[in-house]
Amino acid sequence: MTYDSRKLLERMSQRIPAGQKRGRRWEDFSRRLELHFELLFGLLLELYGNTFDFLYFVEDLIFSMWDSYRHRSRSLVLMDSKREHNPDWFSHQRVVGAIVYVDLYAETLKGVRDKIDYLEELGITYLHLMPLFDVPDGDNDGGYAVSSYRDVQQRLGTMDDLRELAVLLRRKGITLVLDFILNHTSDQHIWARKAIEGDPYYKDFYYLFPDRREPDEYNLHLRDIFPEARTGSFTYRDDIGKWVWTTFNTYQWDLNYRNHEVFKAMSREMLFLSNVGVGVLRFDAIAFVWKEKGTVCESLPKAHTLIKAFKAMAAIAAPSLLFKSEAIVHPDEVIQYIGQDECALSYNPLIMATAWEALATRDPRLFRESISHRYYIPPGCSWVNYVRSHDDIGWTFDDSDAAAIGINGYFHRKFLNEFYTGRYPGSFARGLPFQENPKTGDCRISGTCASLAGLEKGIVVGNEQEIGFAVSKMLLLYGLMFTLGGIPLIYIGDELGMLNDYSYAADSSKARDSRWVHRVAMDWHKADLRHEDGSIEQRIFRGMRRMIEVRKYESAFSMGSLKVVDHGHRSLLAYAREGEEGRIIILAHFGDHPVWISQNDLLLMECREGSVDLLTGTELHNGLEIPPWGMLWIKSQDSPG
Repeated sequence: MTYDSRKLLERMSQRIPAGQKRGRRWEDFSRRLELHFELLFGLLLELYGNTFDFLYFVEDLIFSMWDSYRHRSRSLVLMDSKREHNPDWFSHQRVVGAIVYVDLYAETLKGVRDKIDYLEELGITYLHLMPLFDVPDGDNDGGYAVSSYRDVQQRLGTMDDLRELAVLLRRKGITLVLDFILNHTSDQHIWARKAIEGDPYYKDFYYLFPDRREPDEYNLHLRDIFPEARTGSFTYRDDIGKWVWTTFNTYQWDLNYRNHEVFKAMSREMLFLSNVGVGVLRFDAIAFVWKEKGTVCESLPKAHTLIKAFKAMAAIAAPSLLFKSEAIVHPDEVIQYIGQDECALSYNPLIMATAWEALATRDPRLFRESISHRYYIPPGCSWVNYVRSHDDIGWTFDDSDAAAIGINGYFHRKFLNEFYTGRYPGSFARGLPFQENPKTGDCRISGTCASLAGLEKGIVVGNEQEIGFAVSKMLLLYGLMFTLGGIPLIYIGDELGMLNDYSYAADSSKARDSRWVHRVAMDWHKADLRHEDGSIEQRIFRGMRRMIEVRKYESAFSMGSLKVVDHGHRSLLAYAREGEEGRIIILAHFGDHPVWISQNDLLLMECREGSVDLLTGTELHNGLEIPPWGMLWIKSQDSPG
């Protein structure tokens, strides 16, 4: 089936009332529509071209896009223009991210507004607020079972509060980031409730089956996501007498993107949030959005077509809106979602996993092997690098990378699980298993950065050396994120060394999910201790802030070239960053004992006599000693700037 897209575009333009087509706003919209329409049309044709009302669907989508843009605030329209002229703004080294739960950080959205000064002190320019949309009471997957994308949880505030916060953040140069749960809604969402009531329009928003025949056919190829909770991806509902596709939890209904009305409805939700002032939407569970029988229903080609269509839509109606992918899958699949035409930003779970692996083994070879050939992404895109997040740590390294350095991936993952749950003899970590699978022995890891890095153990046993090592390990991990290029993301609380909170186990709504052990409420008393000389809080906070300050003035730390540097020390990781102001060599030491780097070794790494460690201002002469878990950012004195 073919269509003359030009004529379709002309007809749609003629149908928009003349009174709406006066002035600069229509000019900007029509220019972008002209620029991106062929791409959008082609993507929609691939997804939905066989539907009988395809042309009407496209027209209706464009009208809703124009309606959204004409109601967009003036400040957001100005932001659109600014970022059109600087599309890779997020690659700049001045961009530093933070992630918080609203209630755990400051109770309400108004509370967050009152605590912005703390984020500014740390140097944050990119703020990710964890899920804050309306959800059912009780089980709601930590906010990921959304009942409404247009309502904030009552205990957190209102949508107007969010809008006001977004305005204030924008004035302070901080981009607002929210999760957009793309794959599913709560069974309490109005769409699901209408489906339960029997509305045929909304029944097609989800995958509903009258018997087990098709679910069983699909299940032949699907993996269990939460094996501790259930097997299979389908739930029987007595109230409708049907099986519902529920990949994650029984109360989270997967959306049916084969239905073009779902695409249109979700587009409207995205544009609504963009008009509220959201600058980045993190696409949750992005790998699962497209289903086809006989496949694993993860990272299918049309999943990418779908995301590209959303991106083309946003480029017309909300050009400053960016998408960030969250795909905790094999590294080869993660990279597939990254592109200017898809998700310009992407979490980098490989960096997180291999950084913690290096900490446990005192050996950064797997980290080195991974970044050597898996760090490159297309120009105009950026990694979001993180030590940990609200979620668990999964060991998503590639087995061939492990084999290249003599490691068996399966057994190594078992070792890492033992190590970070504290079961391995001599482990410094105090983590908990998440979704442990007794059949396969697989699990993931929960725990705060401080508890996993040994601070909890050090404090409990009263060992000052272990405490000092733990502080150094935390700064080492974050130092990697600050220097690799891309957006470093701080899980707020890490900068103070906050420990695991085991009280979640007494809450029936959280007790089965060990990830709540690291979703810790902000301790503002501990935050005050960041100003107390010699305190653990001050040592961590001051160390992180110093790295952020240095990072912001060195263009080498923007997204760009990364070159692993050869040397002869097993516990040492070295890599070079290039910028307009010169070359910087990063030395990261993973070991409990000091390591001596001779002057000859430094020269081989192109660290010249008199080079300076940017973190301390110390000049290098006749070699140097790197302390346990130490890190240096070395810049030659003859570098420009």
